[in-house]
Formats: sequence, C-alpha cells, structure tokens
Amino acid sequence: MNETPILSARGLCKSYPSGDRRITVLRGTDLEIAPGESVSVRGESGSGKSTLLHLLAGLDEPDSGTVAWAGSADTGASRRAGFLGMVFQAFYLIPELDAFQNLLMPARIRGRVAAEAHGRANELLARVGLAERGRHLPGQLSGGEQQRVAVARALMNRPRLVLADEPTGNLDERTGESVIELLLGLCRETGTGLVLVTHNAAHAQRTDRRLFLHEGALRDG
Repeated sequence: MNETPILSARGLCKSYPSGDRRITVLRGTDLEIAPGESVSVRGESGSGKSTLLHLLAGLDEPDSGTVAWAGSADTGASRRAGFLGMVFQAFYLIPELDAFQNLLMPARIRGRVAAEAHGRANELLARVGLAERGRHLPGQLSGGEQQRVAVARALMNRPRLVLADEPTGNLDERTGESVIELLLGLCRETGTGLVLVTHNAAHAQRTDRRLFLHEGALRDG
C-alpha cells in the first residue's frame, strides 16, 4: 500500500484584483510530497511561488482546489504549529528576544515550555553551530547566523513538513550555500519533508525532485 502523501494539493487556483480586472496566479496547480521528500520550486519573479507556499501553509485560501496535510484537510493554525515549520527570506526573528527564546516560540504556541523544550532548543542551537550564541539578540547576529536560528526554529516542534521561501535570498553566495546544506541535512536526518522555493538552480539541484512554476502550473524543472 502506498504511503499517504505528507502534502497533497489538488487543482489550486488563485487570482488577485488589479484595477478593474483580476490577475490569475495559479491555474489548477497540483502537488504531492511524499514523507521525507525534498522538492524545490523555481520560477520567474512574480510567477506565484510565494503564493503557492502560502496556500500550502494554510496562510491563504485558494479560489478553488484543496490542500491536505497527511490526508487531513485541517490546515488551521491550531494544527500548523505541530505539523509545519517555515523558513522565510526575511528571517522574521523577534528582535527583543535572544536566539534561545526565539527558538522556544513554536513550543510556547503549543503550550510546551518545560525542560524538554529548553533541551530541544539547546540541542538545535548546537546543531546549527550557535551553541555559544543563544543569549544574543538577532541584531547581534550576522545574516547567516539569523537564518540558522530561523532554520532551527522551524524544526523546534519536530514538524513533518518544512516550507522554505527563498531562505538564502538575503545572504551572500557562500553563506547561502551553508544554510542550504544545513537545511537539507537536518531535514534528511529527521525524515522531515521539505518544499524549497528558490531562484538558485544549484540549490534546487540538491533536492530529491525539482519543479518549475510557469503560467500558473507546475512542471518538471
């Protein structure tokens, strides 16, 4: 028997108003991700990559079509904190909290701030090479260090799926390569599925499967 996909999107359509007309971004887009599989999505600027990711994350609603996580149509906020981790181009760390406290935020959302959560945060900081930087505020960290914290935060609740939206877009080439290597390595070690939106062809080549978004539809890329 085939294993239930960790993510299944069927017939996703999405458009936005623009003056007196609507701009169609997605046209019946389908996507399936197997448990533990890494998939990259590339496409021209404005092709709808971020829109697609927001629909997959349950952060936006499609005009039509469905998204299911591990066979369930429940993609609400209460489930998201335990099922899904996200990494963004802009890091989105809370500036008033140090790296350690930023990592604890997903656990707090789930009501888990016991010793186990603290141990998990310290473990992840060590895993991303920031064991000595846990008490530093985001403003005291380099861009690459901030993104490493963001990667660790995405994995804090041991999610089944990580969605990453241009995670190296604000980093230089060398730092970006190290972040991608870390993200892919951690996801493979933990058996976590990954959808990586990227403009970088070399980074895309490192995923198990490569897709290209063009004119609202995904194709092999």
